[in-house]
Amino acid sequence: MGIIGNCSYLAYIDLKADVKWMCLPRFDSSFLFGSLLDEDKGGHFSITPAAEGWTSRQYYVPNTNVLCTEFTAADGSFVVKDCAPRMNVHERQFKPLMLVRKIELLHGEPAIRVVCDPRGDYGKIKPEVTTGSNHIRFMNLGQQVRVTTDLSLTYVLNSTPLVLDQDRYMILTYGAPLEAPLKETSEEFLRKTIQHWQEWIKSCYLPDIYQEEIIRSALVLKLHQYEDTGGIIASGTTSLPEFHDSTRNWDYRFCWFRDAHYTLRAFNQIGHFEELEKYFDFIHNILANAGNAMQPMYGIGGEKDLEELTIDLNGYLGNKPVRVGNKAYIQLQHDVYGQILVSLLPLYTDKRLTYMRKYNYRSIVPWLLNNIERTLTMPDSGLWEFRNQVQVHTYTLLFHWAGAKAAYKIGAVFNDQPLMQQATRLAQAANKLLEEAYDKERKVYPQAIGTPNLDASTLSMVTMNYLEHNSQRARDHIAALEKELLADHGLFYRYKHYDDFGFPETTFLVCAFWYVDALACVGRTDDAIQNLDKILSFSNHLGIFSEDVHVDGSQWGNFPQTYSHVGLINAAFRIARKVDKVDFL
Repeated sequence: MGIIGNCSYLAYIDLKADVKWMCLPRFDSSFLFGSLLDEDKGGHFSITPAAEGWTSRQYYVPNTNVLCTEFTAADGSFVVKDCAPRMNVHERQFKPLMLVRKIELLHGEPAIRVVCDPRGDYGKIKPEVTTGSNHIRFMNLGQQVRVTTDLSLTYVLNSTPLVLDQDRYMILTYGAPLEAPLKETSEEFLRKTIQHWQEWIKSCYLPDIYQEEIIRSALVLKLHQYEDTGGIIASGTTSLPEFHDSTRNWDYRFCWFRDAHYTLRAFNQIGHFEELEKYFDFIHNILANAGNAMQPMYGIGGEKDLEELTIDLNGYLGNKPVRVGNKAYIQLQHDVYGQILVSLLPLYTDKRLTYMRKYNYRSIVPWLLNNIERTLTMPDSGLWEFRNQVQVHTYTLLFHWAGAKAAYKIGAVFNDQPLMQQATRLAQAANKLLEEAYDKERKVYPQAIGTPNLDASTLSMVTMNYLEHNSQRARDHIAALEKELLADHGLFYRYKHYDDFGFPETTFLVCAFWYVDALACVGRTDDAIQNLDKILSFSNHLGIFSEDVHVDGSQWGNFPQTYSHVGLINAAFRIARKVDKVDFL
């Protein structure tokens, strides 16, 4: 599938130009089209040749999120251009709940078949359908859903083949209907949306290598920030399994502080900070209502209760259960405080940012630091969100250390000596606990204090500079993880031990990118490049990555996964810095 969006909604479109997944009015709403999880109950919005034996291919308009699905049949060829409009209007971002579909004739007079069959409440509601002079209205779907088109309404409603003898247009709206000329509006919105994305990419800083991959990853990541609140979701899908029949089917349409930390770091790498400024507004509002502690995740509107429910759908490739909501919101994941501090650090220290609210650190940073102190030695569920086990995780301790270091740097900007002293003390305490976790015989930092299990997340001890890059300890740590967790083709297991649902069968893709990043850190640049080149082959036809990859090469898990694209960007930048340094010398 390809993905389009405008920071208000996301849509997933396959090689049949079928909208397989599209949730409105928000990322975490019920789908309007959801055949990704149930062919019968999910509804469809497809545009295909009517003749048999056709072929198709997909590509993006270069440096944009405008997707093209091109069809070739015996009677002609055409391309469907899908666009989620995004542009500047009156000095504000215009990002309507609107899907623009241009059916552009390329050759001949092909017969096409259009199916438009939306659903509501996760497939439970089949809408009442009425028509106007040039539009179809779908009722009982929360707000009015309207498709305005210059195609025959009768042919569309009956899914009857019709001849494409000129360019045609379809605009789907949720809420406010189109009250403007169809063709002119479609062409204008396409042109301005293409211009918007190409100008956004033009303003990115890119290294000399892996530019195409970084560009696509940056465009994918941008779509996952809900601009209205600043919240950043982990993925736009739910219940795509980590592997077949695993029951590891989770709803990722929520905001984890951990995922946001990595995403913002990637945006910082390419020189974009507006996402960080919007994210601060999201954090600020959550902190104002947090009480004494923070959840590991929230809804895109700051919602706390993300009750996990099972929905009666067949599931992707028959994989059940289909879950909506995520029970992980009730877990203790103490790395969140450090994650937020590290994420917000550039707002206070980066000289490129003229951030006007810097003095509000007094209400934010001490509270976060106090929570690091409160939870320093407390076990938690960890970043992999174990449901039946708590430990003092090495990764959590690492972010206690990193968060305290970030708090110190923020305190130094304002010469806040008490804050700096507290931060220093906590960084030293976290350091001591991390060394307590160290396995001297195996020369590795395991998953948690007192366990022999290894965990790919501890690669971050190298990439986050806890371990000096030129140290033998860093090299030994990577070697020990390689021995146990490295798979074929540069893929990397997050861990191999038994967990709440059995033994993992697929590799977690971001771990492979962490591995590449760590290799570059310790000077194994050639190994890093070779492994990254292998990993890149596991994207789909559009350069998009899922959450997990089986060693047979198949993609699994929610899609796209922001973790994966963040990992790609950060690993590529690390390699680029190493290569540039070598070239310079």
